[in-house]
This record gives sequence, structure tokens and C-alpha cells, in this order.
Amino acid sequence: MYSLDNVSKGYLPQIVVAGQATYQSDVTQPVLNANLPGSANTFETISKDQYKLYGEVVQPISDLFTLSNHKDLVNINAGVEAQKIEVELYRLYERIGQLFFGMLLIELQVEQNEIVKKDILAGIEKTSAAIANGTALKSNLSLLKAELLKAEQRTTGLKADWKSYADMLSLFTRETITTGTKLQKPPVPHFSTAINRPELQLFELQKQVFDVQGNIVNTKNLPRISLFFQGGAGRPALNFLSNDFEAYYYTGLRLNWNISSFYTSGKEMDILQFNRESAELQKETFLFNTNLTVQQQINETAKSEALIQTDEEIIALRAEIKNTACNQLENGTISAIDYMSYVNAEDQARQNLLLHQVQLLMVLYNNKTTTGNQK
Repeated sequence: MYSLDNVSKGYLPQIVVAGQATYQSDVTQPVLNANLPGSANTFETISKDQYKLYGEVVQPISDLFTLSNHKDLVNINAGVEAQKIEVELYRLYERIGQLFFGMLLIELQVEQNEIVKKDILAGIEKTSAAIANGTALKSNLSLLKAELLKAEQRTTGLKADWKSYADMLSLFTRETITTGTKLQKPPVPHFSTAINRPELQLFELQKQVFDVQGNIVNTKNLPRISLFFQGGAGRPALNFLSNDFEAYYYTGLRLNWNISSFYTSGKEMDILQFNRESAELQKETFLFNTNLTVQQQINETAKSEALIQTDEEIIALRAEIKNTACNQLENGTISAIDYMSYVNAEDQARQNLLLHQVQLLMVLYNNKTTTGNQK
């Protein structure tokens, strides 16, 4: 904003106040070859010490048309800097997403661990009944109680991990996240292949900078026309034969043409063209890498969806086997170790399902970040 104000002041008249006092070795001497009839042959000698104080006002005319390029350059450069900040902030989305989905996975694992604890408690209940009937050993009950403590330890560890993730996410979002905060599982978004990243806008703004700089280089080769007015006082003034201290002024139209700018303008335009081509190459490289990432996300999405389908089938089978084992535990036909192996097998299948579901969500939301389609 301040830079734009400074550029805009180029439209205002330029005011200069100057003065000088000099002493010179010789001055103009009047020479008469003959006496003029009817007049005295007397002329005042000009003083060798001379003085001048004046002010000059210059109003650019041609610059009124060229300064618009400088204003455009200031505006576009401001847009470039703002877009760079947008790009840097955008890169935080993926990091925030990793923290969020990490916390979500932990919450789902805690819920799954509660299901395991219920299965263990059911086993404890049936084992206690079997011990009372004399069909089971007390060691089976001790083993199940130890497994229950292990499950509780796992819950404690998971909650500690969740707290660590929450502290980091709070720093990124500046939102207070406590142990009472409950995350909501987000809806499954649509996969996108259209690229709308803020980097693309940054590349376009950079190319606009080079275009405007090219216009400025061209205008440097043009002549400068301005109106000027100079007024002051001096000895001598405009009448150099007068030795009196007098006021004076003059005004007119001034032309300045710095032809030497033609020497460097060609190279400057070559540099700008190189910068344009470099920016275009960076854009193409960025799009290539982004599309490559999108293709990888397509493959990961297909893999996660296939794994989820298989996980659901495995869980159904594992749950059926565990339920049968629970009845066998009550009848004393299997040991607590056998029962826990079935419980852990079902738990592992459910953990795999949770992991693959969260991985699918992460891939889809990372796709939104990768393509720039956050909205």
C-alpha cells in the first residue's frame, strides 16, 4: 500500500529549490568600434562575483502514461507475496490432516479395545461358572484376568498417544483440544483429478510480473517530455549585461531522451523471456508431480477399498469362531489360552478394518489437499 502511494506521487509536479554563489576570473566586456552619436560611451562592467537563487517546478507529461506500469508492478508484486503466504499455509493442511486422522484412528482403536475387554469379561464370567462346576482350572481365570489388565494398559497407552496428537493439533489450529473432545468421523469425499492448487495462481502472477517489467523496459527507451517553470532572482538575471540583482522567470517544454538505454534493453528483454520460460517450466514440473501423486492416490484408494471388503468378511468369520469358542470355554472343552487366541484374532481383524477405513479417508482427504479442492 505504501509502495503504491509512493509510485502514485510520480504524477505530482517535481519541485526543486537551488542557489549558487560564484566568483569568476573574467566577465563579458562590451566593445564599441565607434562612438555612437548622441549617446555616452559608458557601460557598466559586470561583477565577477555572481549570485543566483531560484525554484523550478517540473510537471512530467509522458510519465503520466508510463507510471501506470509501475503501479501495476507494485500491485502484482503485492499479489505475489500474498499468494506465497497462501501457498505456505496450504502446505499445513496435509500435516493437520495427518494429526486429525491419527487421533481418529486412536479413538476407534480405544472403542475396539473396549469390545475386547467385554469379550474377556464374558470369558471370565463363563470360566468362573465352569470353575464352580468343577470343569475348569483356576489358572484359566488368572490368565483371563491378566489379559484384561493388558487391555486396560493398551487403553492407557492409546489415550496418552491421543493426548500427544491433540497437543500438536492445538498448536496448528489454535483451538483448545482436551481429553473430553470427541472427534467426528468425516464423510467420505468424492475423488478429484482437477488441479486447483494456489501454486498455479502464484505462477500466473509471476508471469504477469515479467510482462509488466517488459513494458517498463520498453518505456525506458521513450523520450521524456515535461512542462517546467523556473523563477528566481540573481545577479545577473536574464539580462547578462545588467549588474543589478533582479527577479526573473521563464517557462517552456522540455525534452529528454536517454538513448543509452537502448544498449541494455535487448539483454533485459532476453532475461525476462528466460524468466518467463523458467516459470512455465516450474509450472509444468509442478503439474507433473501433482498428477503423479493423484495417480498414486487412485491406486491407494482402490487398494483400501478392496482390503476393507475382505476385512469385513474376515471379521464375520472370526466373530463366529469366537462365539463358538466362548461356549466351549464355558463347557471346559477349550482352555483360556485357546479362547484368547480367538478373541485376539477377531480383534486383529477389526483393527485391520479400522486402519484401512482411516487410511481410505486419509487418501481421499489428502486428494482434496493435493488437487486444491478443499471446498
